[in-house]
Amino acid sequence: MRERVLDAAYELTCADGWDRASLSAVASLAQVSRPSVYKEFGTRARLGHALVTRETRRLLDGVAETLTAADRDPRGALASALLFVLTAAEHNPLLRAVVTAARRGADSLLPCLTARADPLFDAAQHLLRAWLAERFPTRGEEDLDVVTDFVVRTVISHFVLPTWPPEVAAGRLARVAFRMLGET
Repeated sequence: MRERVLDAAYELTCADGWDRASLSAVASLAQVSRPSVYKEFGTRARLGHALVTRETRRLLDGVAETLTAADRDPRGALASALLFVLTAAEHNPLLRAVVTAARRGADSLLPCLTARADPLFDAAQHLLRAWLAERFPTRGEEDLDVVTDFVVRTVISHFVLPTWPPEVAAGRLARVAFRMLGET
């Protein structure tokens, strides 16, 4: 039932925006009772958080696969992973709906991507920090933490307000991250 409700919330959010996705509409589309939705999620805000959490987990699974697939070239792997993320921000229906709504002033799900520590920020930090630590075992923790923080914050910023096309941003961010690590 949980997945059906999340699927329904996803569909409604992508079609009409989160602010118009009522619990009644979600329950109806999922073919469950509204009290069942409340019992499973507690509040509409928690349902929204669960929806964004599920989507960001999928996104980060793709990032992890991309980092691993191009592992022989760490800078290329990072650029590929960043391109994956930035492209997803443009093409993922839910992420696009959240960012588009925020640009119109309806930003009730945007904090799940940007301001709350989870699901995206902490998970992305952990994933990238662990990957960098494996590739740069002699680097100090502070260096790795700074590079990780820089990359994750900048990518999230590009989610919301892109400055360059994804392929340009990904290449530039990877290049700067490696320069910060003393790699050219």
